[in-house]
Amino acid sequence: MWSKRMGLVGATIMAACLATPLTPAAADPAPQATAPPGMIDALERDLGISEQQAVQRLANEQRAAAAESRLSTTLGSSFGGAWLNEDASKLMVATTDAAAAPGIEAQGASPVVVARSLEQLNAIKGQLDRVAERARTGATLWYVDVTTNSVVVNAPTQEAGDALATAARVDRNLVRVQVSDEKPQPFINIIGGSAYYIGSSRCSVGFSVTRGSTPGFVTAGHCGRTGSRTTNPTGTFQGSSFPGNDYAWVAAPGNTPTPYVRGSGGAMVTVRGSQQASVGASICRSGSTTGWRCGIIQQHNATVTYPQGSVYGLTRTSACAQPGDSGGSFISGSQAQGVTSGGSGNCSVGGTTYHQPVNEILSVYGLTLTTG
Repeated sequence: MWSKRMGLVGATIMAACLATPLTPAAADPAPQATAPPGMIDALERDLGISEQQAVQRLANEQRAAAAESRLSTTLGSSFGGAWLNEDASKLMVATTDAAAAPGIEAQGASPVVVARSLEQLNAIKGQLDRVAERARTGATLWYVDVTTNSVVVNAPTQEAGDALATAARVDRNLVRVQVSDEKPQPFINIIGGSAYYIGSSRCSVGFSVTRGSTPGFVTAGHCGRTGSRTTNPTGTFQGSSFPGNDYAWVAAPGNTPTPYVRGSGGAMVTVRGSQQASVGASICRSGSTTGWRCGIIQQHNATVTYPQGSVYGLTRTSACAQPGDSGGSFISGSQAQGVTSGGSGNCSVGGTTYHQPVNEILSVYGLTLTTG
């Protein structure tokens, strides 16, 4: 069914290319276009357009990309950027050279004469980039907006946006501050065994969890105190206990919990539940330093005394681990077992590693394990 429809879509796009308002240079052959599976349906759904409009839009966009590529080269330092109008039926091309208008029209585009070239706008944005980390003004986003021939700074207040421009020593007339509460965050799939960071320190994700509608993950308590911030994914330690216990959970709104742990060679192992495995059962752990390592469960309910104090109720295993693996996943078959706490030895000579049982963490913080 898909292949039949996509063949029809591909043919329709080719026909649309022949009829598109974006006229190509005379020497250009009609472009061939085939939409990837599902794209037409997604465009209909998300842009609120018909199938024919989606097909026409894709054809216009293909022509526009080719025309923009040619014109950006031809116009050189006078090129001010390009953009499509709302229905993608017309390509607008900006230039600082009014004499270039006929050449733009010859490529089927509409010329717009502007004061600043794209090169100049990018240079202004580059100045903002260079000072942003040091200035810490609270601005959350800045970009070149070719449609207004300006650089836009999004910030929670006008003063915060102005402060970034001042710190960068750019002409305030060239920067447009837009007051916005937008706070972009990375959308990361939360996968057991993956690295995350607490300042300059690195630990590993245990398992994806949710608390109500809030996504996050469980990890080792010694990785961060309550209130500590994480990156990759961005989150905040909501609870942490160490020593005594060695567990924590991190709320990571905006990221996607998954029922996966990174297995051998990066393959994904699906978590189906959290039934505790027996002593003598095989067990594997995943961490951001040593990856996927396996062993045998030796004892449950072990007490370990670290330099910081004793931790109770740990499970002892013959799987090896090293610094940076802390917090990572322990899994037996498809059942989540716990998060890496500590151990002895390493993965070169072999070692013993202890994990904090996951069911205790889920119970203490009222969390739901993400399963597949």
